[in-house]
Amino acid sequence: MKRSLALIVMLASGLVLGANAQTSPAAAAAPAGPAKIAVIAFQVAVAQTNEGQRNFADLQKKFAPKEAEIKAEGEEIDTLTKQLQAQGDKLSDVERANKAKTIDEKKKKAQRDLEDAQNDMNTEMQELYNALASKVYDVLANYAQQQGFTLVLDVAQQQNPVLYANESTNITKQIIEAYNVKSGVPAPPAQPAGARPAASRPAAHPTH
Repeated sequence: MKRSLALIVMLASGLVLGANAQTSPAAAAAPAGPAKIAVIAFQVAVAQTNEGQRNFADLQKKFAPKEAEIKAEGEEIDTLTKQLQAQGDKLSDVERANKAKTIDEKKKKAQRDLEDAQNDMNTEMQELYNALASKVYDVLANYAQQQGFTLVLDVAQQQNPVLYANESTNITKQIIEAYNVKSGVPAPPAQPAGARPAASRPAAHPTH
C-alpha cells in the first residue's frame, strides 16, 4: 500500500486519447516540389507547455489529500500486522483471528480506495490531456503549413517507424514555444530542490 498517486500518474499509460485531435481540419494540400519533413515528440510537447505543466500540477494537488489518506491506511495496516506478529503467541485463537480479520478488512478497503483514486485520476488526466492535445495540434498544423512542411512524424509513438531523424528536423521545442505564446499561460514557478517531480505525461497520444 506504499504506492502513491504520483506513481499512478506515471503508470497511467492505457488512455485512449485523440478523439479531439481527430476533429481538427484536414491539412492543406501539399505544395508541389520536394517533400519537407519534420518530427515531433507530441506527448512531450503537450505535457511541457506552460498550460500542461500547470494543469497536471493542479491535478496532482487535487489528489494529494487522497494520496495522504491512502498512505495513512497503509501505515496503519503495517503497524497492526507487526503488532499481531509480535503478540501472536500471547493471544488466544479467537483474539488472533479477530485481529487478522480486522487487518484483512482494512487491506481490502485500502485496495478499493487506491483503485477508486487511480480510476478517478486517470479519467481526469485523460480529459485534461485530450482538451490540451487538441489545441496543441491546431498550433502544430498551423506551424507546419506556415513552414511548408509536407509531413510531420510523431517520434513519441510507442511503435514509431522513425529510425533516424536529424535534430534540425525536430520541431517539438518550436511548437511548445508557439503554443505558450498563443495560450498566454505563464511559465510555472521554479520548483525548490527536493520538490516532487511533475507528473509524467500519458503514454498515449492523439491520432492526427
